[in-house]
Amino acid sequence: MSLRLQAQAAGVPYQNLYSTCHFETNTMLAAARCFPSCYRSLLGEPPCSPQPFQYKGTLDVFHKVIQQEGFTRLWRGTGASLALAVPTVGIYMPCYDIFRNYMEESTNKNAPSMTPYVPLVAGSVARSLACVTCYPVELARTRMQAFKDGQQGTKLPGVLKTLVGVVYADTSTKKLHSSFSNFRFLWTGLGAQLSRDVPFSAVCWATLEPVRRGLLRMSDNESSLASILGANFSAGFVAGSLAGATTCPLDVAKTRRQIEKDRVRALTMTTRQTLVEIWRDGGIKGLFTGVSPRVARAGPSVGIVVSFYEVVKYALYNRRHQPCEN
Repeated sequence: MSLRLQAQAAGVPYQNLYSTCHFETNTMLAAARCFPSCYRSLLGEPPCSPQPFQYKGTLDVFHKVIQQEGFTRLWRGTGASLALAVPTVGIYMPCYDIFRNYMEESTNKNAPSMTPYVPLVAGSVARSLACVTCYPVELARTRMQAFKDGQQGTKLPGVLKTLVGVVYADTSTKKLHSSFSNFRFLWTGLGAQLSRDVPFSAVCWATLEPVRRGLLRMSDNESSLASILGANFSAGFVAGSLAGATTCPLDVAKTRRQIEKDRVRALTMTTRQTLVEIWRDGGIKGLFTGVSPRVARAGPSVGIVVSFYEVVKYALYNRRHQPCEN
């Protein structure tokens, strides 16, 4: 939902694409109906003016998407999200653990005062690796959720078809004649993605680690499964919500760059320029477009991912160290 709000703010039109002119006739009189603008001028009446179409908020997006595109469109891009989540988490979480353990061991010996900053650095580096590796699928997911099709009943393109469209989009620009060079468009907006995800991970882990450790210390049995699940989900929820809110302007800039269809502009845009444009067009409100659904999604998702990962680690550790029975 936040993508629709952000894309609308960037200028993506969301008129009712399924509205068409329709004439109802009977044996006595031909009457013209407008959906939303038709040919009343043919009958000597002023033409209908189209009703302004605009998403007014998160709940309004839900209502209009269901009404105009169908209930199932709320899950548009789910396949891409799942295809993105598995490799991203598979790279991100283990790399974070490896980097954090190595850095904490090093700082504890050589620079104890730097140890509190280890989660921030480890999270940033791990997120950068995961982001660069899986970015094309993230680009496809954003485009699939931001745009809606123009014909009702048509099958929407999937991840592969969306990426093919990014690579082989028609262009009259002579500078983009090389098919091989067009593959760089699969990483369009990568800088904006890193500009969002690296600070998100930094804020998230810098908040999550002390909250998690504090909650575990407060529990009666730190090593119990219930304590691990509760502490990790709670810490992840708080950290994800805070990180989602603070990095919302960067998320808006990332979305605007990823949905840019001018291929030359897509390559020349920078995150700083995009943020300036957003500020110029909408001020502080524009920078925080879609912040409510973003926070509502980021908090639970971080809590679920972190708690599930830690529970799996707990189960594998206990299984490995169980005493062998004769």
